[in-house]
Amino acid sequence: MPDIKLTHAFDMQLFVKTPIQNLGKTSHGTRLIAEVTGGEISGPLLQGRAQGGGGDWLLTREDGVTQLDVRLTIEAADGGLIYCRYEGLRHGPADVMAKMAAGEPVDPSLFYFRVQPRFETSAEPHLWMNRHLFIATGERNKQGPKYSVFKVE
Repeated sequence: MPDIKLTHAFDMQLFVKTPIQNLGKTSHGTRLIAEVTGGEISGPLLQGRAQGGGGDWLLTREDGVTQLDVRLTIEAADGGLIYCRYEGLRHGPADVMAKMAAGEPVDPSLFYFRVQPRFETSAEPHLWMNRHLFIATGERNKQGPKYSVFKVE
């Protein structure tokens, strides 16, 4: 069986409008909706920006785990458009998560934040993104979430 290899593809810093909408406790958990207003993409395999108009539909479950459901459009430096959708999980000790929610710096080793991005594009230079799986580690800063995205070889 072949080994799984991860190749760093790019970093993605998203900018999120504040305050984040809080719908309160629903039948599934506490629902938050964050508007993605833009972002920066930089790395060895992709450079560009996240366009405004995306969103993150977060759900904090009773067990303290936050589920992410994000959709956004990336505009590559060459003008190619790439649809990005990812789901993920974020959790950690309550005090660490409270600091993160407040935009305070938090050591990423103190919490779990992983996402599974999927990409869709018709832009010729980026068709490779349609044919690979990706995994990313995340952290949060005052601007919003920041990810290191890895291509699964």
